[in-house]
Amino acid sequence: MKFGFFNLMPWPHYPEPPRVYPTPNKDYDPVVGQQLYHDYIDLLVHAEACGFDWVACNEHHFSPYGTMANCNLIGSILARETKTIGLAMVGNLLPLSNPIRVAEEYAMIDVMSGGRLIAGFMRGVPHEYIAYNSPPGESRSRQKEAAELIMKCWSEPEPFGWEGEHFQFRSISIWPRPIQQPPRVLMSASNEESAVFAAQSRAIMAMGLISDMKLARANVDIYRQTANEAGWDPADDQVLMGASTCICETDEEAHEVFARALDYFHGTLMKPTYDALKLVLQAGYFNKQKAGASYDSRLDKVAAKKTIQEMIDAGSIFCGSPKSVVEQIKRFKSELGCGGVNMSMQIGNLPVATVRKGMDLFRDQVLPQVRDL
Repeated sequence: MKFGFFNLMPWPHYPEPPRVYPTPNKDYDPVVGQQLYHDYIDLLVHAEACGFDWVACNEHHFSPYGTMANCNLIGSILARETKTIGLAMVGNLLPLSNPIRVAEEYAMIDVMSGGRLIAGFMRGVPHEYIAYNSPPGESRSRQKEAAELIMKCWSEPEPFGWEGEHFQFRSISIWPRPIQQPPRVLMSASNEESAVFAAQSRAIMAMGLISDMKLARANVDIYRQTANEAGWDPADDQVLMGASTCICETDEEAHEVFARALDYFHGTLMKPTYDALKLVLQAGYFNKQKAGASYDSRLDKVAAKKTIQEMIDAGSIFCGSPKSVVEQIKRFKSELGCGGVNMSMQIGNLPVATVRKGMDLFRDQVLPQVRDL
């Protein structure tokens, strides 16, 4: 089994649930923010000493939910501050970005890190499209074309032109070229259509939020079936599942501190995001049969407040003592057939010291029990 450490870089000091989207930034304190960035980056660097296989960074806009507007900025720091751990940029939102720029910046991270990049080709969530004034209905086709263009940028040694539906370039020849030929690619597979696209692209499939273990398993099965039909067999580490994670000395402590952090996360940080999501769904930008189900499940997760144990049972979180978390990871492996787990450990307003202690407990008491599953 392989494990990743994920940090959303949330804003932990918002005074009350925002009433509108986008969230007003009048309550952001840049001085406090500077220290937070240092603390959060220190955690990402510490993940290497804790035995994690990669650190994961992402991209969000106009929300205290995540203050990482460009994961590549953080990735470039980690390329120098770490030595061996994988750098998963999960990532750049291809439909909202210039794919040439993404190809160049990813290549820089791969070269600076000595070939440790895991390149996320992400589609994003609907509120990002509101933020950037981009039609959500075009997101799938834009993602597909951008992914094809980036792969060609990495592999083509001579200048070439591109005339696509969404992107046109007269002549392309990126510098530098990545060390890996090509870098490993990761794509979200939170619904059937995404799972099929990830398999067709021979990418790592990733589910960042699991609301139902049966639904997650169905996506894994679709991914593997599509891959086999395309002539390849995914290794276990091509299947990546994510879970918000809190590890403390005892179950009681973990349940108590994580309940507070998740209340803040869902009730305050995520409120404007879900409000924007409702607007996009109501506008009919997505096919409800294909894409809407996964978004609806997220809305249901907020609408019906669940206990910590209910979220553990649903597969949404890992929470408890090291012994309990070991059993929860074993269940993931058994029921989902995944070879990778992405642990989102900096959630809501969970104190940095609590997260760091949980990372140390993972290294000392969890990882030895689950590494060889």
